[in-house]
Amino acid sequence: MKTAMKLGNAVAAAILGTGLCTGAVAGEVNIGFTGPLSGGAALYGENTLSGLRMAAEEINGAGGFDLNGEKTTINLVSLDDRYSPAQAATNAKRLKQESNVPAIFIPHSGGVFALQDFNEKDDFLIMAYTSVPTVTEKGNSLTLRIPPTFDGYVRAFTDYGLEHLGTSLGMAGATHEYAKIWSAMIEKEWTAKGGTVVANNPMDYNKSADFFTGVSRIIAENPDVMFVGGASEPTGLVVQQARQMGFQGGFIVMDQAKIDEVAGVAGGLSMVEGAVGVVPLSVYETDAAQDFIKRYKAEHGKTPGSEAAYNYLALHGLVEAMDATESTDPKVIRAAMADALKNMASNKNPYGVTDVTDTGGFVTDTTLAVVKDGKIVREEVE
Repeated sequence: MKTAMKLGNAVAAAILGTGLCTGAVAGEVNIGFTGPLSGGAALYGENTLSGLRMAAEEINGAGGFDLNGEKTTINLVSLDDRYSPAQAATNAKRLKQESNVPAIFIPHSGGVFALQDFNEKDDFLIMAYTSVPTVTEKGNSLTLRIPPTFDGYVRAFTDYGLEHLGTSLGMAGATHEYAKIWSAMIEKEWTAKGGTVVANNPMDYNKSADFFTGVSRIIAENPDVMFVGGASEPTGLVVQQARQMGFQGGFIVMDQAKIDEVAGVAGGLSMVEGAVGVVPLSVYETDAAQDFIKRYKAEHGKTPGSEAAYNYLALHGLVEAMDATESTDPKVIRAAMADALKNMASNKNPYGVTDVTDTGGFVTDTTLAVVKDGKIVREEVE
């Protein structure tokens, strides 16, 4: 099947223009990354990058992949953008001009939107690790969204919160673009389904480690539930400080933060009792997920989150597409990604993603996890 795919796409590759990136040395393809590697979201950025590094090391350790009859390796070129959309755009220009990357991985929506202003003209594929729905609704032909959209999470978390946690919500989310969109959507969903929002005090998770003032304003309104979320590390501090001030309710955790990582910062799962969020990778029981967790832990000494796993599989998929089409042309790669995900080995695909929507979104199921009696439990989403 793979051989047929190569032959079938060779014609398209020839028409669209193919060949090895001129910014890389012979036998090497540069792949770009721009994300937060310093500041409050540095752990989030490093977790994302760790999955890309792991995939690149596996690909290169196996001798690379075949590109026009030549064994070719991956060179990751990573730049820190400190979670700034403007810096992300500057980094992308640099990655294209200096390294001629066919694709750039980026883990924040503000940066993705900034890159979408020029990526089609500059001819590079955006590998977007963000669940903002509009990323793939804008019609950008060279964008792939890696995780599922969060509108499904908004509905599922709201339904669970209203049924099990209470009807009054205090909003203590972050201030970056992604969190603003999430906050607006959950406030609308919560009130539309009969709940009330008693406080709304967003905070800059990226610059602060002391959230007592902001959290105290939320708690003063006595909400049943707190909406929290940014990167896992500062989210854990928000939760910790809320508990220290006596908050005993539940938490709705924005999908950027992972419950197990939040608990690690906050002081254990008892601190996030009653929390609802996305299912951590550690809870998945499939062979592919457990195999990835084992290998990642052996290399990094900790359990991986979705940032590492999704970007790991996305880079493997990207390379599978280049291998199958004999091309580094972004348009050719984009067209081949669905087949690439279907065809690649299951141990390279811990989330079992096997399709891409017409608009460029990886197809995955919406998941939901809650903390009950000190354990993370997976719940079915209708």
